[in-house]
Amino acid sequence: MRVILLGLALFLSPSALFSQINTAATEAVVTYGFRNNGKESNSEQKMFVKGNQVRLAAPGYQSEMQYLQMAQKASYQVQNSNGSFYTLKKNFNEYAKAELLSGIDTILGIPCKRAKVFIRSNTIEIWYTNSLKIKGTPAISVAPGIGLVLKTIRNGNAETFAKHIDYRPVTKEELAWPSSWGTILDEAAYQRQVIENRYTKLTIFNDEQISFGNSIENPKGVQTNVTYRFSGGTVILKKVRLPQTKAGQQLFVELVQRSNGDAYDRTGSVFMVPADKSISYLNALQNGIKVLPIYTGRNGKKYQGVTATDDYLPPLELMRFFTSFGVGHFNAQAKIKGYNWADSVVYKQDITALLPALQQEVWIGVFIGNYDKGGHKASLYFKYYPGYEGDKQQKEKKWLMPIFNTTNLMEMSGQEYGTMFDQDSLHVTFDIPEGVKNLKLRYLTTGHGGWGGGDEFVPKQNEIFVDGKRVYHFIPWREDCATYRFLNPASGNFGNGLSSSDLSRSNWCPGTITLPVEIPLPNLKPGKHTLQVAIPLGKPEGGSFSAWNVSGTLIGDTE
Repeated sequence: MRVILLGLALFLSPSALFSQINTAATEAVVTYGFRNNGKESNSEQKMFVKGNQVRLAAPGYQSEMQYLQMAQKASYQVQNSNGSFYTLKKNFNEYAKAELLSGIDTILGIPCKRAKVFIRSNTIEIWYTNSLKIKGTPAISVAPGIGLVLKTIRNGNAETFAKHIDYRPVTKEELAWPSSWGTILDEAAYQRQVIENRYTKLTIFNDEQISFGNSIENPKGVQTNVTYRFSGGTVILKKVRLPQTKAGQQLFVELVQRSNGDAYDRTGSVFMVPADKSISYLNALQNGIKVLPIYTGRNGKKYQGVTATDDYLPPLELMRFFTSFGVGHFNAQAKIKGYNWADSVVYKQDITALLPALQQEVWIGVFIGNYDKGGHKASLYFKYYPGYEGDKQQKEKKWLMPIFNTTNLMEMSGQEYGTMFDQDSLHVTFDIPEGVKNLKLRYLTTGHGGWGGGDEFVPKQNEIFVDGKRVYHFIPWREDCATYRFLNPASGNFGNGLSSSDLSRSNWCPGTITLPVEIPLPNLKPGKHTLQVAIPLGKPEGGSFSAWNVSGTLIGDTE
């Protein structure tokens, strides 16, 4: 009998023998690999199985730990947030149910059944076995209770496959089973915790009032992380310490704003005050606009602090935004069936290009032009998103300099509007240091003049000249303003059914940001240059006039 059994074993294939020998194993380490469009990557993922306990260990740094408890038929996702643990427990039957398919394939010598599952419009094919005692899946949401998943293919091209199974005791360190699950959250709360734990959020301002006409008592001296108010309360400013830039990092600015009594669409700006010259915009906020250098237009008007000089740099504009018509404060006063007003406006923009200027201690401000004692409430956040593993620091360092800004942030202190374009272009002379190359201009422009013939409602060409040569021209115009109707409860409705907030405007809409235009200047060499901005300004009508808020920042690489 012994001879017969031995002979039978010799006729079995090595893969079949391999499978039979390990059917009783209850501990193992499964290593998975990845292919995309047939090309295999160097990354690997391990799954540690010890009886009914399974830990999924994804490649690279992971802030989330994932476990399967096969006896409970439940998954556990655990988030470590600064030493506090948050857990989502989810039963297997809450995941998308797999559809069983016909046919059997062999993977690592193990006969595998086939199935497929649909998850968020993705088709995932599954190869699995339930003849072994070890169970698990490389993706926690892909058929976690079906058995041992040895291969998946998403949408026909992204493949995860078992490379080998090491049947051996799993150590306590490898399994890393938590002694406590910490705070158990529902899925919605947990998913928010997961996302927010992936990046760093720095609060600059928290629900600050930006208004006009209230008494102001600023803190004494120069303090960090303390809010100062200027220009009648329409500018808030704070000195903050910003983190050092890291490889691959992205920076987004986010402003949350709602009306606190003001019903109108207002110009807003998030800005940084350069402080590396003998005169800064901070001096003007503290001591009045007379300290700023004067730009004299051909029309005879004097404009305070709008262009760079040897001793002064204008405010660096991080984001231009426009408040909506009364979102928040006026929602209850403008009830219309089917109109579900937003409770606030969220403005969010990628400002990674400006990171070189946003290092260490800087002054960050927010301006909203208004004449209301209630005004607006605003919160400002910087959100730093880390790069992915393998990202490298850019070889070229960046040089950055704001060279003009006609947005009159101190409007309520008498700073002149940008009307110099009526008889001449805006011009500024600047020096590019040695070693700076690949220059570009980050250009922001919006037209204003709130009557039918004003530049707010009339398309006007903007032209940029460098050293007398036109390098760029376009007509800044927005035709999508009606998209944001639910942000504008206090917007008037006209006899034809349109609302004021619906009307097309010169590069802005109530309740939106204005995106900068990137103008390449690759031929600009180190040395002195002159840049001009030309806009055909509309003529005044009675007491109404047009103006343009334009800002420009030069950005280049350094050797």
